[in-house]
Amino acid sequence: MNALSSRVRDTSLILLFLGLTAIFVGYFQIWLPGPAAGLQIIGIEMGEWIKFLGVGPRRDLFYLPPIVAGLVISLLASTWPNDRWQTWVARGVAVAVALLSFPAVAAIQLEPPSEWLLRLGLIGFVVVVTALGALLPKRAVASPWPWLLMTIVALLGAILSTIQFFAIRPIVEEILRRSIGIGLGVWLNVTGSLVVAIVALVIFFASRRGQQKRQPTDR
Repeated sequence: MNALSSRVRDTSLILLFLGLTAIFVGYFQIWLPGPAAGLQIIGIEMGEWIKFLGVGPRRDLFYLPPIVAGLVISLLASTWPNDRWQTWVARGVAVAVALLSFPAVAAIQLEPPSEWLLRLGLIGFVVVVTALGALLPKRAVASPWPWLLMTIVALLGAILSTIQFFAIRPIVEEILRRSIGIGLGVWLNVTGSLVVAIVALVIFFASRRGQQKRQPTDR
């Protein structure tokens, strides 16, 4: 982020953290606003609740918000020096957030691997990315590519979970025989993911321009 002014950098980070906060908060808000309290399903419950609708492994897409948030935080920490305590706190937060999608122990023991293996793999991926970020040399810290990866991850988080929601919604409406709205959690997840994607993409291009300007001098 050296190519950005201090004010722009601070504003970008604030927007990035606001986007991550929206994703996190949205996961605990209502996604399916059903007609009764027992049918008002929050994001963290979506994957478990819809398994009774026969959608199969696609329900894992509802566990993406904490995976996306954890992976973005991990990639962000990889752009910070290892000698800062904030870097290590961010890495711990990244893994902790990703663990929100961890399947229940009973599910691992009693259900087939297709019901939980993908989630474990994604959590493991966040852990691996976090570990690799801690091993990067100082020169790699200034690389713009983590910002592009953040953009891709955030866009996938916005698109895949939302597509799955709108695929499930008609099934629920048919079962309940009434129209179902779109919960606040869906909007927070989409908005937060898009904010993260846009900010990361802007920083990526700014960093690339900064690198290109420095190259003639370096020679």
